[in-house]
Formats: sequence, C-alpha cells, structure tokens
Amino acid sequence: MGLPDHPHPSIVGRGAASNPSNRFERLQITIDPLDDYFEPQSLKPQTQYFKDHSRSILTRNDSPDIAAKVSINPYRGCEHGCVYCFARPTHEYLGFSLGLDFESKIMVKTDAPDLLRKELAHPRWQPQVVMFSGVTDIYQPVERHLGLTRRCLEVFLDFRNPVGMVTKNYLITRDLDLLEEMARYRCVSVGISLTTLDEELRRLMEPRTSAPQRRLAAIEALAAAGVNVGVMTAPIIPGLNDHEIPALVKAAAKAGARWAAYTIVHLPYGLKDLFTDWLSRHYPERKDKVLERIRAVRGGQLNDPRFGYRMSGEGIFADQIRQLFRAACRQAGLPKPSYRLSTEHFRVPGVYQPRLW
Repeated sequence: MGLPDHPHPSIVGRGAASNPSNRFERLQITIDPLDDYFEPQSLKPQTQYFKDHSRSILTRNDSPDIAAKVSINPYRGCEHGCVYCFARPTHEYLGFSLGLDFESKIMVKTDAPDLLRKELAHPRWQPQVVMFSGVTDIYQPVERHLGLTRRCLEVFLDFRNPVGMVTKNYLITRDLDLLEEMARYRCVSVGISLTTLDEELRRLMEPRTSAPQRRLAAIEALAAAGVNVGVMTAPIIPGLNDHEIPALVKAAAKAGARWAAYTIVHLPYGLKDLFTDWLSRHYPERKDKVLERIRAVRGGQLNDPRFGYRMSGEGIFADQIRQLFRAACRQAGLPKPSYRLSTEHFRVPGVYQPRLW
C-alpha cells in the first residue's frame, strides 16, 4: 500500500486540507503525514461553534479603497470554506489556523442583535451605511439555525439604517420580507458573489456555498422583490476563472442584476501558501500558469497590500481583465453602480421624531 501522492489529501466539503502554522505562535506542532493517512478521522474535522463574548458589534475602518467605513459580522470564521478567502488570516488573531480551523471553528456573536440595537440608539451614532459582512459570510450554513443575521436585519429595519450586503448563499431569500420593506426606504443593497458557473470548480473552490444556479435564483428573487441587487464576480483569479467573466455577467443580468463589480484575488500572509497547496491538489496542470498570472498583476508577488492596487491589480493582465469586464457589462446592458443608499429615514424606535414640515 503506497502513500498518497500529496501529503495533504483533499477533504470532501472543505477548501483547506490542513492547518498551517499560526504566524503569531512560537510553538508549532508538526503532524506526520503518515499519521494522518492512517487516522482518516483526523482528516474529517467536525464544525465546532464557540460563543464570542465581544462587547461591541460595529467595526470601523479607515481603508481608502473601501467605501463603507463601518461593518458588522455576527460570525468569525466561515464554514463556506472558500479557499481563496482573504479573511482567513484573521482567524490567527484568535489563536487558530487560517486553514481548516477557519472553516471548522466558528466564533458566534450571540449577542449581536442586542449590541447592534444599543449602538444604533447611542446619541453618538451618526446614521451611515453599514457593511453587513464584508469579511465572513452572514448567510453561512449555521445562520439557518441561529438566525442572527435575520435578527440584525430586523434591528436595521427598525432604525431604517442603510446596509450593504454580500453573500454566496441562497439562504438570503429567507429574509425577503425584511429586505423588501427595507428597499422601500432605500436602505438596503445586496451583492450576490458569483465566481464561476462551473459546478465542479465551485465544489472544489467554495465547497459549502450555494451552487451557481441557486445564486442566480437568489438574484432573481431579490430583483422581483424590488431590492437593489447586483453581482460580485469576485474574486477573479487570473488563469482560473477570468475567462468566465462575460458568461457570469450575462447570466446575472438575465436573472435581474442591476449592477456588477469585481475584484482580483489577493492572498495575504499564509493564504498564498494555502492557495498554492490547493492548486497542487486540484489543478496541478494549471498551477504554474495561475501563479504566474497572479504575480503578473501583483508586481511580481502573490500579494500586493497597497491601497488602490489590492482590489484591482496592475499590469497588462489586470488591464485585460478590466477591459473584458467593462465589455461584458456593456453587452449585458449593466451600467456602472450608481444606486445610493439613504439615511433620510433613520429613526430611533420609541423616540419622538419631530415633523420637518
């Protein structure tokens, strides 16, 4: 009986195949691949949930290339397991790994709705757009049971404070009743992330997300409810899914998307090694090409953290992607995003609101 061809065999339903070392930890534990091979249970980690005792829920950022300056995330870590996820390294701040830990050890902010209500009601709160997610998916599988995202949406609706949402999960359609009402006050916009129409690629790259056709169905349902919905063809991975841009935009427009946007993959910290390992396991014949193309748009590296470049890249291949995306939008009849969320209807429930006339 021979050893597996790769030291980290793929795990069904997981994007990562191992737990790389945490960059903050001095003590590292190395597991012999032979042990993993003879202990298959160690290769099938069960998802665990831990209560997050955060005392605040709104996070602020001053990044010049991110429009929304405030965000909320009820969950840390994401069971969707997207192998390219730029949020993976954030799990290292919790003492976990950016690999399997990120998708199997989920921190849950059970007090998120109450904390949100408290912060929006505070006299110092200035009504503004809040990015609802932006790091980990707010409709990952456990949301079906916990309903934290829905309860937070109820708070946003009570206050009529605008939110921008991004998800890969059809589960968002569960909350159409709330989203439809929020749309009446121009206080919600949704981006459905669609990276591929190839179900096999989706299964390997984003193992616990909704299938492409389900995401298109979500766009259709949201559009029918009057919600401003668009498609995020993000991330574009040069040499892997960039050729799908025209088909992705066309399919989304046909489903009812009103706008489209994209970003190019960026691989901070240890994510570059995790992604390289994934390519070796699933697409060895494309590995060198993909990595070469990523370096070409990242100044010779696999990651470029500079503001203004980290989302869109630079160089000839980045220009080609930009031109292809713009052409696809023109052909699909999708204009540049122009929808503006409104704060004019903001209120504090239970507090007298004087008439303006």
